[in-house]
Amino acid sequence: MTKCKTKKQNVYCLLFLLPSLLGVMIFIFIPFLDSVRKSFFTAVSEKFIGAKNYEVIMKNDAFALAVKNTALFTAVCIPALIIISFFLSYLITKIKCIRLIKSVLLFPLAIPTAAMVLIWQILFSDNGYINNILVSTGHGSVSFLSSKTAFWVLVGSYIWKNLGYTVILWVTGIMKISGSVIEAAKVDGAGEADILFRIIIPNLKPTLYTITIISFLNSFKVFREAFLVAGAYPHDSIYLLQHLFNNWFINMDLDKMAAAAVLVFSVIFAAIVLLQRMWNKEE
Repeated sequence: MTKCKTKKQNVYCLLFLLPSLLGVMIFIFIPFLDSVRKSFFTAVSEKFIGAKNYEVIMKNDAFALAVKNTALFTAVCIPALIIISFFLSYLITKIKCIRLIKSVLLFPLAIPTAAMVLIWQILFSDNGYINNILVSTGHGSVSFLSSKTAFWVLVGSYIWKNLGYTVILWVTGIMKISGSVIEAAKVDGAGEADILFRIIIPNLKPTLYTITIISFLNSFKVFREAFLVAGAYPHDSIYLLQHLFNNWFINMDLDKMAAAAVLVFSVIFAAIVLLQRMWNKEE
């Protein structure tokens, strides 16, 4: 009887997941397989050329610049977001009106990208609000969007937009930790730092893994902000892979774009697998 119920539950679960699985197959998996195929052919004549497209993009200066900037952006943003959001969430858990704070933290996610870009332009353009303040106080203006400073403007934009929900994930993880364990530690004479580093942080490893993966994937989604602020050919410091794909698509370099997409997917997949293995070893 129990086996029958289990089989029925499995069938119901499969039927429930089937629409999503079909959607992933049709709109993601099959197109990706087609991109893998196209990466070995020319774009127009569909002539098989082997790994020639991969050789071309590996020697392409724009591809090298985009890879370098994307890797640097990810390496800077993820640790900064994780550290800032964690300590902010730790402070928030000490405050009583936590529900109101959660609502405020989600506000950046509710702002449309176009509106956010407009705010960024008002603040950081050559004639923007910040430059007006600098000039009025006797300092020279700074070209925020046309110099290496543009990279840090983009980093700030990423952290600002993703900070809220990341804090909420941390807060949820912290609040799941048993209060009796913390109280017992206090009775034994543990200080605030001991509780933080010996009880709270070790119990947040699953939350840290989730935040790391989400933040890593979201670091590849900042193209809209960079594109709308600085165009298809921004300053070299913020020329990312998304700019490269966009420009190759406009120029109909679909063979190079397919090869680059396969390489990027391989790197992202390998990074996620590596993180998973490191996580399993620690556990």
